Amino acid sequence: MQQNGTTNIMADTMKAVFKSILLKHGFENDKAETCAAIFTANSVDGIYTHGVNRFPRFIEYIQKGYVDKDAILSLQNKCGGIQQWNGNMGPGILNAIHATGIATALANEFGIGCVALSNTNHWMRGGTYGWQAAKAGYVFIGWTNTTALMPAWGAKDARLGNNPLVIAIPYKDEAIVLDMAMSQYSFGAMEQSAIKQESLSVFGGFDTAGELTKDPSAIIQSKRPLPIGYWKGAGLSLLLDLLAAILSGGLATHQIKNKKAEAGLSQVFIAIDISKLGNSSAIAGIIENIINDYKQSVPAGEKDTITWPGERVLAAREKNLANGIPVVTGIWQQILQLQ
Repeated sequence: MQQNGTTNIMADTMKAVFKSILLKHGFENDKAETCAAIFTANSVDGIYTHGVNRFPRFIEYIQKGYVDKDAILSLQNKCGGIQQWNGNMGPGILNAIHATGIATALANEFGIGCVALSNTNHWMRGGTYGWQAAKAGYVFIGWTNTTALMPAWGAKDARLGNNPLVIAIPYKDEAIVLDMAMSQYSFGAMEQSAIKQESLSVFGGFDTAGELTKDPSAIIQSKRPLPIGYWKGAGLSLLLDLLAAILSGGLATHQIKNKKAEAGLSQVFIAIDISKLGNSSAIAGIIENIINDYKQSVPAGEKDTITWPGERVLAAREKNLANGIPVVTGIWQQILQLQ
């Protein structure tokens, strides 16, 4: 079914198409299954920019050798609850799932586990790993650096990454998951809006004349997205890059930007076993009280709703599983041509 330039694809169909393409490009069956499942899950949850929209570029990076489909992580160093691993340029999804699993295993032993990963690739939706850890009962904090996509505050040229940050907390049978880039809009989100010829809801960056704009195409052209919180977001981006490079022993944004493509990233995965805390029996009640108070917020407008981070994901998941995932028709046709 097509609506407003989109085609609704059922999740099982999307996953099967993704897997067949990955197998065609030489992926082992288990790796193809995992990557297809994550790309589909991201799309089901409404994160199309790091799901179905990103899939063709993932295949392109495989073809060009930026991503080594056969790579296996290797342990470089360990000290107590901290470990440094080398992703060996493998698929970012597979590396991040593995790193999250190691971090939670370390948290089981030490109460907190930290895995720093060098030489990895785009992890797609960072929230995936927040959900992975939080659904298993752990608090999760993770971030990645990127290529240079954003200027320092007051500058014109890009020196900072948009360096996504993820914080996740177990909540009932689901999780509260904050997944945000350091730019007001990720480039994926702006590309999505540009494809649909939609304006951004708030200023997202500067045009080539240095004026604030809601035009995503103008921001993509100028390469001047707006940092969240202006100078505060720029500063946070810098610190996340510093920590990612220091903890992993990997590349920083200024080194990644000199590559032919965004590859060889540095990432950090931290898990905390809250069952080991002295107040563990009270934690569920603490979270519930905070959320209940939060939900008492008075909406600014009649159509405004107050949601906690991740709540809209659950709504999108339910809708897309029932009705199919809305995909820009041109993108789906491009994917089908990869079969």
